[in-house]
Amino acid sequence: MKPSLRMLALAVGAAIATGPALAEFPERNIEAIYPWAPGATMAASQVIADAMGEELGVNVSIVSTPGAGGVKAFQTAMANEADGYTLIDGYVAPLVLQPMQGNADWSYEDFTPLWSATSNAFAIAVRKGDERFPDLDALMGYAQENPGDLRYSPGTSGSLPHMVAAKVMQTEDALAQLVPYPEIDNAVRDLRSGILDFIVINPGVYRVNKDDVDILAVLSTLDRSSETYDGAPLIGSLGIDMGMTDLSPMGWDWWLVSNDTPDDVVTTLQDAMGAALAREDVQQKLLDMGYVPTLYGPERYDEIVGPVEEQLSGAVDAIAWEVERMQGL
Repeated sequence: MKPSLRMLALAVGAAIATGPALAEFPERNIEAIYPWAPGATMAASQVIADAMGEELGVNVSIVSTPGAGGVKAFQTAMANEADGYTLIDGYVAPLVLQPMQGNADWSYEDFTPLWSATSNAFAIAVRKGDERFPDLDALMGYAQENPGDLRYSPGTSGSLPHMVAAKVMQTEDALAQLVPYPEIDNAVRDLRSGILDFIVINPGVYRVNKDDVDILAVLSTLDRSSETYDGAPLIGSLGIDMGMTDLSPMGWDWWLVSNDTPDDVVTTLQDAMGAALAREDVQQKLLDMGYVPTLYGPERYDEIVGPVEEQLSGAVDAIAWEVERMQGL
């Protein structure tokens, strides 16, 4: 007997109701595209990814995609379908700095935020027990009275640590001679030997070398940044306003998806990441690695990220000020 039209309609309806069209996101594993080579920051991102995967019931893996100062990772992620299975581990360099410098054709507004992840505050460090500089006031005072005599390194020239250090010195009208290094790790050796007078360090390098350095100031306005330097003072507590607040003077990442991602998928991802970051065990793991969980929700994305470009523009100008002053000596 041939099936009636009504029976066919019912069969089709049943197939739709039980088929993949109504499957709930996520059905498969998720990738978060990370813009740097494997290392400590990638390990911190994987801590978040693992916890987020537990919330979603699938594996969330961090995929290292270095190149072009983070631009390659963003381009790779943006080339994939906007279905929520590709996340962007959005660090400040490719998200804000590269567009500022004309190396990328997007802005932070071209992405939908999940949650902010971590921050990585910089700090001014001197050789352990250096009696010349027991505090930041002594260091800045010497650099004011003897411009260009001190030698310092933030790692690479033009990097974010360099921008922040130059902004502090411009604010204090203090001048020191820049000595660039490929990696700040390499500068620690020359700080110990006296070739350098101070460096701009990050928590990871500090934790490896804490017996060799004294931290004079943490270059952050976020209270928990002090914890990653064993309670060293925040620069604001020393009476210095460097004109950079919240995330602006530090390394940080904010997880993102394409603006074309369906709203229900975005909500699922936001809820999962928020739940992961709220876990005390996750927060403690990150702090133990030297990274501060920033815990800004998606509703604060514009408020927090928006001012970063303007404040970093001032830090870029501070490097130009430093170069001009050194050339004038």
